Formats: sequence, C-alpha cells, structure tokens
Amino acid sequence: CTGSGLMLRDIYEAAGLPKHLFTVLLISHDQSDAVIENNLVRGVTLTGSDGAGRVVGEKAGKALKKTVLELGSNDAYLVLEDADVDLAVETCVKGRLFNNGETCVNAKRFIVTEEVYDEFTEKFVKAMADIKLGDPFAEDSDLGPMARADLRETLHDQVKDSVEKGATIRCGGEIPDMQGAYYPSTVLTDVAPGQPAYDDELFGPVASVIRAKDDDDAMRIANDSRYGLGGGIFSRNEDRAIELACNHFDTGMVRINGFGIAAPNMPFGGVKDSGFGREHGGFGMKEFVNVKAVFVY
Repeated sequence: CTGSGLMLRDIYEAAGLPKHLFTVLLISHDQSDAVIENNLVRGVTLTGSDGAGRVVGEKAGKALKKTVLELGSNDAYLVLEDADVDLAVETCVKGRLFNNGETCVNAKRFIVTEEVYDEFTEKFVKAMADIKLGDPFAEDSDLGPMARADLRETLHDQVKDSVEKGATIRCGGEIPDMQGAYYPSTVLTDVAPGQPAYDDELFGPVASVIRAKDDDDAMRIANDSRYGLGGGIFSRNEDRAIELACNHFDTGMVRINGFGIAAPNMPFGGVKDSGFGREHGGFGMKEFVNVKAVFVY
C-alpha cells in the first residue's frame, strides 16, 4: 500500500504538481495519532479492518474531524434459482481469488438456493481445487502467496475454528510446504452462524458456501451480517435482480451477474460495520469539500 502511495506521488510530481502538495508519510500508529490531532488536518479517511475503523473513528471524532471509513466485509454473492450456474461458478472463483482474496470487496460468502446448490457446489469446488499455487511471476501459476505469514495464520485459525464448529472442508484448508505465505484456494460448506466462515471476514482465498431454501431465504442470509460493503446477485431475471439490489440488499454496492472491484465514476463504500462515507465518483469528490452558504442582501 505504501508503494502505491509513493508511486502516485511520483506521478503527480512528474505531471507538474508542486512538490509536497501531495505528501506520503511512512509512519507508525503512534505518529498517525498525532497527525489526526494536528490542527492543520481537517479530515481523516481509513481503509482497514472494522477494528481499526473503531480506533481511528474514535480518535477523529474526539478531535471533531470529518471521517470516511472504508472497512472490511464478508460480501455475499447470491446464486438464485434461475441463475446461469456456469457463469456464477466462473465469476465466483474470480471474485474470491482476486488479489489472493485479500481485498475488502472480494466475494466471500456464496449463498446458493436449494434448486441449484448441488450443481453449483460441485462445479465450484472442482474449479477452486484446480487452482495452482506457485510463483506469481510464473506463467503456469494461478495463485501466489498472501501478503504476510501472520495473515495466513489468522486465516488458517479461522478455517480450523469453523471446522470445529461444523463446517466441512471440500478442498484446500492445509498450509502447503512452500517458501512464502502460501495458502491454497479453499472451499467450506456446512457453514452456519457462530462460525468465523459465516460471521467474520476471511481475508484470503477461502470461500464459504451457504445453502438457502429459496431466493427469499438467500437474501435473508445475505443481510444476516454485521458487514455491508459489497455483494452480488446471479439471476437470469435482470429486472428482478435490480429490484432486489435496490430495495432489499443491505449493502453499499451490488454487482449483478458479474464481479468488480471499483469504478472511478461510481461511489464506493459500505454500511454497518463496513464503514460510512464514499470514495470515487461525485459522492467521493464531495466528502471532504466544505459546503459554504453566502448571503448577499
């Protein structure tokens, strides 16, 4: 993340922006606290976990600073009774493994209606099992290592805890004997409330497949989360999917029959423990602009 910020700084300065107008500080948490409290700072935004969001939001609120918090999630992708199952499988694999599964808006929970559950699960497990771990620079590799070893350990602990509470590993789930923080593409079924795979964010290449009775039950399960960043719906009835997305899906963003990360012209952000405020688009442009009223008599 710091590399991205430093590259943006270099691009802006190469384009002619005065030096130090856009600044990247490589600092510790203690130093960031002082930055938040500084009188010259008028707004604070964080991309991170909901735990980090609570800490930063508290500090910014105490200093009366405007905040935008873009936090974690366990985004639900619904496979409804009339879904194109092959499209759903292909898209859900991509959505779960994008950036090694280490993105806030990855597809993470896959809520599948009874009508298509067996077909989807069989094809999804096979596709995930066929993913090849290896050097991310190698042509024949599908999945590289995670960002850090401690993140892999946390993910593996979540998998083990979920299994102890009733989940079933359908593929993956074991740390491979490889140099680097590798973790295989993993599918868990029999996922239920009380398991990390149901309740929490699994920040890595682990998919939670959850059975729903029907379309209404799938939407209920999707909303049964403290998070609400993104989500998706697979259905051949586009109009109905749009209606569900607009009026029933309690989340900040919804993809229909597809998966994506962010678009610069569309608002990006969530609800509930996924934070508040928006990045990108017109909404994002206005988050840290003061609205001033001037009266002339």
